[in-house]
Order: sequence, then structure tokens, then C-alpha cells
Amino acid sequence: MAVSEKEISKFISLILRHKPETVGISLDEHGWADVKELIAGVNKQYPLDEELLKKIVAEDEKQRYSFSEDGRLIRANQGHSIPVDVELKKCTPPDVLWHGTGKKYVNSIDEQGLLPKSRLYVHLSADPETARKVGKRHGTPVVYEIDTKEMVNDGFDFFISVNGVWLTKSVPVKYLRKSEEQ
Repeated sequence: MAVSEKEISKFISLILRHKPETVGISLDEHGWADVKELIAGVNKQYPLDEELLKKIVAEDEKQRYSFSEDGRLIRANQGHSIPVDVELKKCTPPDVLWHGTGKKYVNSIDEQGLLPKSRLYVHLSADPETARKVGKRHGTPVVYEIDTKEMVNDGFDFFISVNGVWLTKSVPVKYLRKSEEQ
């Protein structure tokens, strides 16, 4: 059975975000991996060459990955569960951002707010449509509207990844409101 690019991309995501040791590589403090080492490691399980890797990076709909300027290094843009500094740019967000989740997580979120869980940051979307798509991956989608203007006024920091995902350490309950556009 042929392996799909999507399967290979998911494996690369696992390696670059969570478990580089799976293929015997390591990431530097900024999450970069050597391209040749990554290809060699992935090849232990899936067929991958530099051309296919470039195609996967270029065509990834979520723009999960970036190459270094010289093309010798690669990293995941965000979503890490391992401590790396992907050199996120601190930014002032729009007054409102959105978070999509599955209905099964609503009680926990309503009690505790948004927590990064196994990741380093809570991921937020710039629009409710994107948040709804994210929520659908977790079952029946529920979209929260986040009062980021008030969070900024209260001293919370926000970052934006190179692929446009907004990130923050947590979102307490008082800044959350279930969106009417469910």
C-alpha cells in the first residue's frame, strides 16, 4: 500500500513538535532540525527525499513548517510539546480572537479557561470560521470568542507564529464567551 503525503507530513509533525528521538535526531533550542538528518530519520519508516519534503512544506494547508534561509534546517512553526523557543514575535492582537474546540471539552473550559495542556501555548484563530474548522477536528465544534483587548489591558502577552496562528500562555474564564455563531 502506498504511503500518502499526508501520512508523511503527520509523521514529520510528530518528530518536529513532540518526539525528535523517534527517528534519532535532535532539535536545537529554537526547534530547528538538520534537513538531511530528518530525511534520513523519516526514511527508516517512510520514503522521503528533499524534493518531497519541499513539496510537503510548500503545500501544507496549515503552513506547519519553515525552512531556514539557507534551506539546511527545518522546524515546526508552533504546536510543540517540547520546550523550544521558536522565536515568536510578540504582537498586539486584534480586539477579539477565536478558539475552536469540541463540545466534549466545554465543561472543562468553562471551569478552567483555555490551558495549553501538553503544548506550550493556547492556539487562537483570527476568525470564527477557522476556529470552527479546528473545532470540527475534535467532534461537534464549539467556538469561543476571546476578549483579547481586555487581556492585553490586563498584561497578557500574545505572539503570532509565521503561519498566522495567535498564541498565548492561557486564557482565563473571564475573557471567554461562547460564540453565538455556532
